[in-house]
Amino acid sequence: MPIKPLIILPDPILRQLSKPVERVDTPLRKLADDMLATMYDAPGIGLAAIQIGEPLRMLVIDLAKEDETPAPHVFINPEILESAEARSVYEEGCLSIPDYYAEVERPASVRVKYLDRDGKLQEMEAEGLMATCLQHEIDHLNGVLFIDHISKLKRDMVVKKFKKLAKDKAPGKLVG
Repeated sequence: MPIKPLIILPDPILRQLSKPVERVDTPLRKLADDMLATMYDAPGIGLAAIQIGEPLRMLVIDLAKEDETPAPHVFINPEILESAEARSVYEEGCLSIPDYYAEVERPASVRVKYLDRDGKLQEMEAEGLMATCLQHEIDHLNGVLFIDHISKLKRDMVVKKFKKLAKDKAPGKLVG
């Protein structure tokens, strides 16, 4: 299970709309395994396929803590069916926006339908961190980043910072 390179802001790939998965097969399950390996290596608790440059509607999540047995979830073509009116706030971060965290308010619980890694239709009622993580990762599939849920001023500062970092890392940049 190779570790895949992460797509980092301001790469425009992160704003792409991901396409529905048409068939759950061995190559797709291998991609899910590669995504999990990449997420664990980062380390993170969720990863959307677009974050490794694959514009497919698939994401992986594992909320197990370091001292707990891994509990990976694969969500293929996830769709939020219902969102609670009650809201909750979590400090979110993103593997595609390293070392930046901000409080984001989202629905406190969601009901999601999806295909599992065997292609079976599933539904999940999620609350707390799982609800937040699902919403964060499904946003990725729609080209939305968690910074789109914070103030324009803060978002503009983050984007400017990451554009500068990307420019500074650009090939051909002289170091003197």
